[in-house]
Amino acid sequence: MTNPATIGRLGDRAAARIRWARQLERGFVLGAWALLGLLAVVFLSLFAGVLQTGWERLQPDFFLTFASRRAAQAGILAAWVGTLVVMAVTAAVALPLGVAAGVYLEEYARPGRLTTLIEVNIVNLAGVPSIVYGLLALGLFVRLLGLGASILTAGLTLGLLILPIVVVATREAIRTVPQSIREASYAVGATRWQTVWQHVLPAALPGILTGIIIGLARAIGETAPLVTIGAVTFIAFLPPAPFSPEAPFLSFDWLWAPFTALPIVTFDWTSRPNPAFRPNAAAAALVLTFLTAVMNATAVWLRYRLRRQQLW
Repeated sequence: MTNPATIGRLGDRAAARIRWARQLERGFVLGAWALLGLLAVVFLSLFAGVLQTGWERLQPDFFLTFASRRAAQAGILAAWVGTLVVMAVTAAVALPLGVAAGVYLEEYARPGRLTTLIEVNIVNLAGVPSIVYGLLALGLFVRLLGLGASILTAGLTLGLLILPIVVVATREAIRTVPQSIREASYAVGATRWQTVWQHVLPAALPGILTGIIIGLARAIGETAPLVTIGAVTFIAFLPPAPFSPEAPFLSFDWLWAPFTALPIVTFDWTSRPNPAFRPNAAAAALVLTFLTAVMNATAVWLRYRLRRQQLW
């Protein structure tokens, strides 16, 4: 039989350990809040500095004029149009390929060494530096296929860059769909494709859209791969219109047009020795930050709205 005094000492030790654990938890929480506050102060200070420098240039003519050698007359018309067009091509490349690959790996692929090898490589590709994708695009799209430094090359390059992100996001979203939905679909005689297309994909849509938008938000700020494939910094024209007044009314000449983008223009103005271009670079950075924030906010809004419509 255990001595009461021994039981008392064990109880005191347990109580001391609990008090120490609570103090440690409070210290960890305070430290985390302190680090978050420090990061917020640093970010707000940097953003305030950029806003103070570039605020005067955020006028309508800054968005409606082309680049110029004179800082006061330089604008970002070609840059923001090129950014939006390249993002459209990037989404057209990454969305079907990434979603299809994610659906296949999660719903159709049989477990095995080959499937495991593909999964590991996809995860590793998500962490490859963007400059590597630029070098790959330079050798494959620009030199081997002869596409040149065009909008199509930029869209394909950034599409490959975010493709692993879309695949991983699609797989994670599909995994959140309860297995009971698949079993119910099979129980009424649906095929696997009908189950995936009519039940699994709609249920996983919030997560898939969130992953796609976050991938595009990363791609919109990438500079290294666009510089590597030869994107120009000075363009005084826009890509050809995608519509024509004559049949077949659609034109794809804009895919082969030269382009520039907001990250390229910002990098060019920042690297110039003339200090007069610094407000232009700060204003372009603010526009790029605003576009990225809008895309991230859209992802959060879509996820919240679509998940509210789910009944499980």
